[in-house]
Amino acid sequence: MTNKNVFKFLKPLPHFLKKRYNNWKATTYIENKKLYEKLAIKGQKPNVMIVSCCDSRVHISSIFGSEAGEFFIHRNIANLIPPYKLNTDYHGTSAAIEYAVDILKVSHLIVLGHSSCGGVSACLDYFSVNEKKLNKNTSFVRSWLEILRPSFEEINTSISKEEQVKILEKKSVIASLENVLTFPFIKKALENQTITLYGLWHDIQSGDLLFYDTLSNKFKNV
Repeated sequence: MTNKNVFKFLKPLPHFLKKRYNNWKATTYIENKKLYEKLAIKGQKPNVMIVSCCDSRVHISSIFGSEAGEFFIHRNIANLIPPYKLNTDYHGTSAAIEYAVDILKVSHLIVLGHSSCGGVSACLDYFSVNEKKLNKNTSFVRSWLEILRPSFEEINTSISKEEQVKILEKKSVIASLENVLTFPFIKKALENQTITLYGLWHDIQSGDLLFYDTLSNKFKNV
């Protein structure tokens, strides 16, 4: 039975969003109508999955010039992948990765970090100055960022917070790549050479895109 008390809070779409939708429908949709019809009928067959931050400034489709149906994108706070853990909890990121690899059969999995990450900055606050004042069980964000605690503990706290954030942003990418290796189906795909992993970091201001080079253990320009 529908709970009418919930729906009393729902409102019509804001005018500015309605206007943007109508513009899209009259231009981009019309110009690509055959593509959308094909996607609707045949379904999606993306070759790439990207795990990115929720940050609205990270415009993945724009960065890679992608069209609808090309990328399977999952976004969360600080582009984190948790270690493999199968239980009755809710695991949105793990479920998305499993779906991409086992069902969609993507060939490439990318973890994309970025500059000025609010999640990473919050991680530094939670685990240092404010930690004694916060209970991780009262904050979804605080609990989620526990994934980054091992990386945080490697940070040299004598340097400025700005420098710490930059370092931890890149460590978040590496930590996620290390964690995804704990997934059995990822290990199997790697053994079968059906998937390739990548770690990227995007500088919002400069537009630069860096990749994690395992040989030098450094991020280099693409």
